[in-house]
Amino acid sequence: MSNQAGGAQPFALFNALAAYATYIDDVGQLEAMVQRIANKHVSLNIQAEHYPIVGEHLLATLAELAPDTFDAKTLAAWQQAYGFLADIFIGVEGNMYSKQRALAGGWNGPRAFKVVDKVPESELITSFYFEPVDGKGISAFLPGQFITVNIQDERFEFSQKRQYSLSQFADKQRYRISVKRELGEPAGLVSNFLHDQVQIGDQVELMAPAGHFVLEQHDTPNVLISAGVGITPMFTMLQAILERKPQSDSEQMSVSFLHACQNPQLHAFKQDLANLQAEFVQLKYCYWYEDTFDNAKNAYDTNAKAGRIDLTGQSLSLPTEIGHFYLCGPVPFMRACKQQLLGLGVAQERIHYEVFGPHNDL
Repeated sequence: MSNQAGGAQPFALFNALAAYATYIDDVGQLEAMVQRIANKHVSLNIQAEHYPIVGEHLLATLAELAPDTFDAKTLAAWQQAYGFLADIFIGVEGNMYSKQRALAGGWNGPRAFKVVDKVPESELITSFYFEPVDGKGISAFLPGQFITVNIQDERFEFSQKRQYSLSQFADKQRYRISVKRELGEPAGLVSNFLHDQVQIGDQVELMAPAGHFVLEQHDTPNVLISAGVGITPMFTMLQAILERKPQSDSEQMSVSFLHACQNPQLHAFKQDLANLQAEFVQLKYCYWYEDTFDNAKNAYDTNAKAGRIDLTGQSLSLPTEIGHFYLCGPVPFMRACKQQLLGLGVAQERIHYEVFGPHNDL
């Protein structure tokens, strides 16, 4: 509802409709969009019977907004187009549901989990650890994917579903998400509910892991760039990379972890990253603080930098010619990073990014 009220959801829907109309004769151009939306639909347990309901109201909305041009012929064309696209989504999502069920420990729809630990990671980010109530196994996930938390509480008018990146890859027995308390206007309903109300021993419903933003290459240098709570999928990717790559300081085996946040109090996983850096020679770790930076206190820390993230510095030695670059954080942050990378000569197809909430192109 917050995405709806803030305009992000209508904007994303309009862009999807415009893209579909543009490529109506070459739907293959929309494969990435279809995969992204289908993953979100599966995480919300969207079923085939929901599509006629959406179609009815979507076409009625178009007719209402453009009464002079949305005549019977146009309506018939959009009905056919919507039915065609709906069939594509139903097929893609059906395959996704089948794959979820087929995984060891896999499932479809809501499943009861118990909160077995709750750990503050910074002033605003807290990690929640979940184990299944039924005592059975859980399905593996791809580094970068998310799970959906389904909250049904009398304080909410509707059930609330939110996607949170899985932030722990090394632990195969339970899931971990790391949630930022959203204090803006409107304040985050579910994030604040999790922080304030959900305690160790409580039960919540989770949907199976989903998401298209995943680690794509293991045999090339990888650069993980994040800001704020965008660190969560990056930390999972980093663990997966280090788990699979042999110890080596060669460029081919290198992985860089670059993070930006406002101040040290908001820096999640700082000690975890320092421990990994001490253990793995191929890890290059660097972070920026924008608001406060104590030069005396940080003089000994070669990882620390002041100001906004700068990818052009020669000291970073980024693998611009062969590396894959992953971005996660606020859209303006990712847009600025992408422009810096393009300016450094990084090919666009080697720049991958994740937007929390409705999609927004960079």
